[in-house]
Amino acid sequence: MNEFTLAGIILIITSFTSIILTKLWIKVARKARLIGKDLNKIKTPEIPEAGGIAVILSFSFGILLYVFFKTFYLETATHMIEVFAILVSTLLAGILGFVDDILGWKIGLKQWEKPILTLPIAIPLMVINAGQSVMNLPLVGPIDFGLIYPLVIIPIGIIGAANGFNMLAGMNGIEAGMGTMILGTLGFVSYISQNYWISLVSFSMVLALLGFLIFNKYPSKVFPGDTLTYSVGAMIAIVAILGNMEKLAIIIFMPYFIELALKLRSRFKAENFGMPQKDGTLEPRYKECYSLTHVVMKYLPKIIGRNVKEWEVVLIILLFEFIFIIIGVIPILVRL
Repeated sequence: MNEFTLAGIILIITSFTSIILTKLWIKVARKARLIGKDLNKIKTPEIPEAGGIAVILSFSFGILLYVFFKTFYLETATHMIEVFAILVSTLLAGILGFVDDILGWKIGLKQWEKPILTLPIAIPLMVINAGQSVMNLPLVGPIDFGLIYPLVIIPIGIIGAANGFNMLAGMNGIEAGMGTMILGTLGFVSYISQNYWISLVSFSMVLALLGFLIFNKYPSKVFPGDTLTYSVGAMIAIVAILGNMEKLAIIIFMPYFIELALKLRSRFKAENFGMPQKDGTLEPRYKECYSLTHVVMKYLPKIIGRNVKEWEVVLIILLFEFIFIIIGVIPILVRL
């Protein structure tokens, strides 16, 4: 059995673990009354919250399985420090996100308090001095940032990605869908760059997300919560740092920069939701656009001649993300 076969086994097990744990979490969360209302549905059904815990646990199990095979079957310890740093950061992100899911609405966390809450996520990558401190900047050339890279740039990147990924949320399947596309792209580029271990880590999260997406797609049976958004956002930054893919990550994260600009217009007070109609469509909640979801709800009806449905809003945003993926990946493929 070669390393690629082992990787395939790990990914399959991770996917099935995610499916099983998500089904289990739906029952547990509903019984514990850890639920939220789906505000994009006219009857606002109650949906189990914080389903990202199933994704984090599945991913962690897959990574530990990878460590087991590396240690006892392949008898090698290469990149083990980085792998455990990723695992610790992901678990920290999951724990902090879960705390936010449970207590955030009760204690009324302010927008500026959330980056402080997510600061510990970056510590494991900081202490192992992850990534490369030399960065090739446009119009400037290569610059060695030295200690500034692990102590400043890494935490800014991880905290920014964790909180940024959390902004474009609130519609069935959008968080898991976007995470799957972005991490799948980073995993693919890692693979063709022969950074196989990073590729496996990326695809482990992708398969965990796909298992969860079965239940999170429209109409959703479970919500991801900050448990998932913090973890996946942080993972995007971590994979980009360890794989030296910062430029690519910035390009494919562009929808979130646009979302940030739109959110600033409302001072982060506007919600991403629409106003559900009896026919299952959504109307814009505001006259102005304060999210990409608002942009789709406002302008797509002018093209298709009717109000849009929730799954259509999500699909358009995923297609928008795909455009940036193509923009980011094509130059890399040309250079190979």
